[in-house]
Parts: sequence; structure tokens; C-alpha cells
Amino acid sequence: MSARIVVFGYGNPSQGDDALGPLLLERVESWLVAHPGLGVEPVADFQLQIEHALDLQGADLALFLDADMACPGPFAFRRAIPHQDATFSTHALSPEAVLQVCREVNGAEPPPSYILSIRGQRFELGEPLSPAASSHLEAAWTFLQRLLGDGRAEAWAEAVS
Repeated sequence: MSARIVVFGYGNPSQGDDALGPLLLERVESWLVAHPGLGVEPVADFQLQIEHALDLQGADLALFLDADMACPGPFAFRRAIPHQDATFSTHALSPEAVLQVCREVNGAEPPPSYILSIRGQRFELGEPLSPAASSHLEAAWTFLQRLLGDGRAEAWAEAVS
């Protein structure tokens, strides 16, 4: 039986490079058609909210896909640790805050979780995806295919840079 992997892709497709998370999630969804039975569950949204903690129930791994202006290009991959941060009481949570809500709701640790941040440059309303972000998306997609194809928590932990 394969692991149950929840993949969150979030961002605003109407704000230039903020579309990176949803665009990468669309690739995951298309890829799953050719790779059925992997146990990957895509979740798309504009932003992370408290309710997303429920998507983590019973998951073996979780991945958060998002654009990031501050990460090194083309992308960064890191472990997400549950934490009550400044977003905890807002309508837009960080991955760490979603994990903390999951911990509190379930009374147990959330699944091993990771963040794949893709370097973006332009986030203005109505902007198209920048050429640099398009290139970063390709690099992140190549990396993500290997992770999802393996599906083991150990392999994900080893991939952290």
C-alpha cells in the first residue's frame, strides 16, 4: 500500500509569480493521471486556512507548494515544523500554523511535512508569470517528480537541503 501524501498548492494565479504553487499543483494533478494509485491527494486554494488541518488527518506525508520572493532560486525544500506563529489567528495561515492546528485538533503529531518554495519575482495583480519564475517552475517540477515517485518519508528527509 502506498503512502497517503497530501499536497497543498496555494497562491493567487492572478498575481504574477504567486501562481507558482497552483501551477505546480496542476502538474501534479496531470502527472497523477499517468501514475494512478500513488496515494497523492492534491489540495488547491488561494491561501492556507484552519480547515486545511483536517486534510492532514490520516496522511503519511504533507507537502506545501508556494511562491516565495525571499528563497534562493530556483527553489528551496525544507522541513515544516508545527508552530504557532503570527498567522495563527488570521484567515491566511503559514504551513507551520496549519500543522500546529492539526496537532491541537487531533491531539497527535501531524505527518512529516515539507515546504517546496519556488522563487518568484513579480507578484502584481494582472501580471503574467515572469520568465525567471517559469524556469524555476521547471526545476521544481523535476525535483518534485522524484519525490512523489519515491513517496517515502526517509527519501523526503534526505532531500532537505
